Amino acid sequence: MIWLIFLLFATGVFFSAMFSGSETGFYRVVRIRLLLDGLGGDPVSRMLLQLTNQPALFVATTLIGNNVANYLMSLAIVLATDLLFVNSQAAETIAPLALSPLIFVYCELLPKQLFFYAPNRLLQLSGTLLLLCAILFAPVALVLWVLGWFLEKLLGQPPLRVRLALASKELQQVLREGKEAGILHATQHDLAQELFVHASQSIARFTRPLSRVISVPLGAKTADALTLARRQRSAIVPVRDMTGPRLVGYVRVIDLRLAGTEHVETCRDLPRIAPSQSHLGALIQLQKAKADVGLVEDADGNAVGLLYADHLTETFFPGM
Repeated sequence: MIWLIFLLFATGVFFSAMFSGSETGFYRVVRIRLLLDGLGGDPVSRMLLQLTNQPALFVATTLIGNNVANYLMSLAIVLATDLLFVNSQAAETIAPLALSPLIFVYCELLPKQLFFYAPNRLLQLSGTLLLLCAILFAPVALVLWVLGWFLEKLLGQPPLRVRLALASKELQQVLREGKEAGILHATQHDLAQELFVHASQSIARFTRPLSRVISVPLGAKTADALTLARRQRSAIVPVRDMTGPRLVGYVRVIDLRLAGTEHVETCRDLPRIAPSQSHLGALIQLQKAKADVGLVEDADGNAVGLLYADHLTETFFPGM
């Protein structure tokens, strides 16, 4: 009987320490690292990322688990007192008082300190148990889900926006700490800051309207194309169709000089970019297509203007 009571008490101590520490780890975990580990194929990191993206579920799991663990410890103390000190009112009073400091240190203070300094590692070690407990306590946690839904309707802001804002702040904090620690050069830090500023901007302000685009027809003389590039101070010359104003591609000055032909016989393709595309999204699209310039088209397929890759990258280096 005494071994069963001891096992019950030890189980309560273990789970109380895990849930108490996990609650602190939840606020300290670096979600960017969880994301990278998850992309690397770690299933525990993927699961933890899902839990941290559901604050109500995670907090409800830790609170319910802590209460259950405390109940197990209380039950073990009562059973042990009744077994060792039969009908002793003094023992029933002294036992909880004597064990409370130990329970506070090993079930609250120490686990919180450990998770505070190593949140990612300790959360990964306890991740499987947390997931099982989240599934087990889900019916009780449903009340918090309803409360979260009500707050979302009341405040008019979905939790997803809050999570994305928090992730952005966390990433900026990581970059700032990297700079202070000497891991990141000042130029790298400034580049990251500019990336945050311009990444989600619209490409409208970077698009050159067709009315300002001067092009040469396909089959034009190479000398005329080079002259146009020199006047425009550009290393790229847009190319239009031989029979109309429709742009069909572009040529680079270096390609014209290396080709050594008298006429512009071929041209590079223009990737199609939607006007709703973001600054960073358009730059990534051009990089994937290995293109220096793209054609911005609306939903009806009508050309709006040209978008140059170098104009997009210049925004990341304002001092250069």
